[in-house]
Order: sequence, then structure tokens, then C-alpha cells
Amino acid sequence: MDWPHDFDSYDESDFGASVGLGDRPALVVIDLINAFTDPETGLGADVRDVLEETERLLEAFREHDLPRYFTTVAYEESYGDAGRFVEKVPALRELRLGTDAVAVDDRIAPGDDERVIVKKYASSFFGTDLQTELTTNRVDTLVIAGVTTSGCVRATAVDSLQHGYRTIVPADAVGDRAEGPHRANLFDIDAKYGDVVSTDDVIDHLKDDA
Repeated sequence: MDWPHDFDSYDESDFGASVGLGDRPALVVIDLINAFTDPETGLGADVRDVLEETERLLEAFREHDLPRYFTTVAYEESYGDAGRFVEKVPALRELRLGTDAVAVDDRIAPGDDERVIVKKYASSFFGTDLQTELTTNRVDTLVIAGVTTSGCVRATAVDSLQHGYRTIVPADAVGDRAEGPHRANLFDIDAKYGDVVSTDDVIDHLKDDA
């Protein structure tokens, strides 16, 4: 894959070790909602490739009957649940509860048995019941797809590690509004928080374990 693996000043024996996938992985699809997947919106970007790779991951996790979760970001009309986040990023005002903007893109629409977790901030763990869901489903590994690499993907990867999960980020199934932050955060995630791999790597692992 075309992303930086050279750690330069990092000691390769002390950073970037592989954690691998465990026995019970779950897929978390982060914020692939219309406001983020439509390049014409104030928050959007062209993430067609990310949607395609995420669809492949969803198909594989569904085939193997492994847990799948989606997230969205949505705020009440008062924005009282947005804290200072909406002051720092005024474009978040587009994300109103109940609007089409916060619905998951139809190209990867959730099934009836797949939850959409509403969050208010970057991490999929912060202020949500994701941890309870994962514990209930005996999950030991999170595979993280979606947007953005430098924001909600990174925040979720860090919290995933901190909650004790093996953390896997398929580089071709996550995206950002700019290439620089995307590549820099993949580098950092792989060095410190989880394994940056490819979608093919994850799917092949699931097949091998079947």
C-alpha cells in the first residue's frame, strides 16, 4: 500500500509492533453519513473509494455473522449537546437530528440488525454505549472504517486501545479531506495505537478463520 511505513527517528524495535486480529472482531463504520460523503456539503469530501472498501468489509462481516456498528454525529436543534465543538467547527451545525444529512449513505445502508450509534464528539466511545455493546458481544478486536482519518477514526482508534481492544485500521477503508492529515495519522496510528493494514488483509484473515 502507498502510505509511509518508514519510522525515521522511531526505533522500529520499540514502535509499530503488530497486535493482529483476535478471535472476535467487530466492524465499526464511522460517520459515512451524507453530510460527509457528499462533496458539495460544507463537511463533505469525495470518499467513493472509502465507501467501496467499506462495503466489502461489511459484506465479509455479514457473511461471517460478526458484529457491525455504524456511527453518526447529530445534534439537537438547540445545539446544547454540541458543547464547544460546534464553536470550534461551525460547519457541524449541518448535523441536525432527524435530517438526511446525518443518515448513513445509502450505498452502505445498515441492515435491520445493525445499530447506528449517535455520537456528539470525535470518538465512537465518548458519551455512547458502544463499550456496553462490545462487551455484550464478547468483542476483542475493532476494525475501524470510515471518516475522517485525522478526526473520528483516530479518536476511536486511540480509545479502542485504551479500552483494551486490538485495533485494526484498513488504510484504504478510511479517508480524510486532505491527503496530508490522512497519511500522517495512519503513520501515527500504526506506530502507537493499532495495526494499519489493507481491506484485503482483513477479509483474508476472516476467510482463514472461517
